[in-house]
Amino acid sequence: MVTLKGRSPGTTVDPMDLGLTDRTVLITGSHRGTGAGIARVFAGEGAQVLVHGFETDQGTDVVDDITDRGGRARLVTGNLMTDEGAAAVVDAAGPVDVLVNNYGLAGRGTWETDSDEWFDAWNRNVVSGVRMVHGCVPSMREQGWGRVIFVGTVGSARPGDRMPHYYSSKAALPGLVVSLARDLGGSGITANLVSPGLIATAEVRQRFMRMGAQKGWGSTWEEVAPRALEGFMPSPATTIPDPEDVGRVVAFVAGHTGWPINGANIRVDGGAAMTPN
Repeated sequence: MVTLKGRSPGTTVDPMDLGLTDRTVLITGSHRGTGAGIARVFAGEGAQVLVHGFETDQGTDVVDDITDRGGRARLVTGNLMTDEGAAAVVDAAGPVDVLVNNYGLAGRGTWETDSDEWFDAWNRNVVSGVRMVHGCVPSMREQGWGRVIFVGTVGSARPGDRMPHYYSSKAALPGLVVSLARDLGGSGITANLVSPGLIATAEVRQRFMRMGAQKGWGSTWEEVAPRALEGFMPSPATTIPDPEDVGRVVAFVAGHTGWPINGANIRVDGGAAMTPN
């Protein structure tokens, strides 16, 4: 079993026994960031994890990390921005029990951003996941069990004036999973959305540590994180979750514990959606 870090230094989080042992789980965009954290959690639950990257060998370090700690993982490669690339991922993966549509990308933009970039944002954040549903759900129907989980963002519920093409695409996901859950009614497959707020990926930590050094917030993440959260996405929890924290929620929904959850949008934001912009 893979042992994961807990919220406090030096602590660990034991597997939750969610009934995911030997389930095959495909996580798109899991070669880095939040997707990699989700992959580690599923591996810790005994699942066979398929780590997805867009280019050859992209994600090898995630696979190696999981296998070095006793988990099971292998790499699948393909460009989800095209039908052919998504089909290549599906073919390489084979039948899967759980599809986590984690891949998405926030691009810079304003209301002056041209229409090509709007189409690109919707292709990345919506249509790429639809392609994977088309490819993976038929085998789930055959076996009478499956989970489809999209990863969104709480920002779609509280967007500002920047990146409207990104936030509007992510805002489509709550309706998408309700429609999909209805379509899958009686099949043994559920469809849900997990919407995180700010996540302490390596890139986010580096960005805010640089900012913290400039502003005199402190020299440790524990000192910098509350100040960064206050300025960027305030929440009553006053802490920023790690990728694995998000992964544990996704795994809970995917496990036998999550069978009654269907068509839901689960916020993992520390309450940020309750605060004003």
